[in-house]
Amino acid sequence: MTQVLIVGAGPTGLVLGIELLRRGVEIRLVEKGSAAFEGSRGKGVQPRTLEIFDLIGVAEDMVASSRLYPRFKLHAGPLGLPLFSIGSRHQATVDRPFPNMLMIPQWRTNEILLTRFTELGGRVEYDSALVGIAQSPEGVTAELATGETIKADYIVGCDGGRSTLRSLLGVEMFGTSLDSKTMVVADLEIEDLDREFWHVWPLNRTGPALLCPLPVSNLFQLASSSRIAEAGLEAGVRRTTGQRVTRVAWQSEYRHQTRMVDRYRVGRAFLSGDAAHIHPPSGAQGLNTSVQDAWNLGWKLAASIRTGDDGLLDTYQKERLPIAAAMLKLTGALHVNASLKRGDLTNHLSLGYPDSPLNVGEADDGLAPGDRIADRLLPDGSRLFDHLRHTGATQLVRRNSPHILIRPDAYVAEIGRREVASYFGEAVRKVEID
Repeated sequence: MTQVLIVGAGPTGLVLGIELLRRGVEIRLVEKGSAAFEGSRGKGVQPRTLEIFDLIGVAEDMVASSRLYPRFKLHAGPLGLPLFSIGSRHQATVDRPFPNMLMIPQWRTNEILLTRFTELGGRVEYDSALVGIAQSPEGVTAELATGETIKADYIVGCDGGRSTLRSLLGVEMFGTSLDSKTMVVADLEIEDLDREFWHVWPLNRTGPALLCPLPVSNLFQLASSSRIAEAGLEAGVRRTTGQRVTRVAWQSEYRHQTRMVDRYRVGRAFLSGDAAHIHPPSGAQGLNTSVQDAWNLGWKLAASIRTGDDGLLDTYQKERLPIAAAMLKLTGALHVNASLKRGDLTNHLSLGYPDSPLNVGEADDGLAPGDRIADRLLPDGSRLFDHLRHTGATQLVRRNSPHILIRPDAYVAEIGRREVASYFGEAVRKVEID
């Protein structure tokens, strides 16, 4: 029998699949679409997400497929004024190996994650829409549109803002629309438009408001009111830039809204990513918060299956729901105030789980249970992250200070206790750090 059924093959579902396959969990991943996602929608990848990608072995490909955020160029009539970038330009350090938000089209993020998922033996089952679910104390039974019935220990909905699993579970989303606008986002090829800048036309009523050059392609991401689509994307871009659109690769509509569920778990069913929270694009938080949901849930599902301790799974909601709520409050404020502040507000490096029921011990030397563990150089010349890529917990042994237990997702679990907790489901590795 399948141990975990994952619904949705976006970044959330793929990261969850990778984490479970790394731990030997039997999974199936079903996707209602007929092929991988082709758009650039979530294009900002934050430093903490890059650290996670490092730990699962895909950061090098992500960085190679990305660029730092370009500077804005403000257009008013024939004049163009180069301005600032919303992205930082920090130098990498030992404790912040990925100090800046990077731009990478979502289709490329998906592609890299899918390659890793496939390397581990995973397969995405396309054209496999979820249409029904039943639960019992022993497991779940899912019905697909193909007519197949799948029995699994657990099911996870990673199927986006219009989540079928969320609807079948009867879980509501609460929140608000931030304005009444319907927006268009599209990927376009445009002849001879300068790719150095992110072009902005703040007062444009007949064409795009934004055209951003995307890395690893010759595409621009367009963002504008839906009025431009009614008059034609190509015509609006031509009026605005004087250049010709040679191809529309992808387009979609969205509303600026902040919405989330009030529970992430219903029995043996879980919600993750956009199925649990919907963000406006301000702050580049949607994809990143979603990936980190999956990063949190993956090791817990594996440990619960291995140990039979189902209670560990309750910590998923306790840890991730407050994070999503905080990020929604932040992105909503950034949108309403038209703020361009980023950096430490949005990079997730300071986020952690200070109120987690898994925490044990007191703060020591500036580090507390629930904190993200930063990378560091060890006496043998290796990086700490080199020792965290296995699938279990890691105990950092210090000669004259309390030991530190690092969870499988690279957050501090315990400080000071020598006999570590057994809920991690795998042997704990010990690493001497001084």
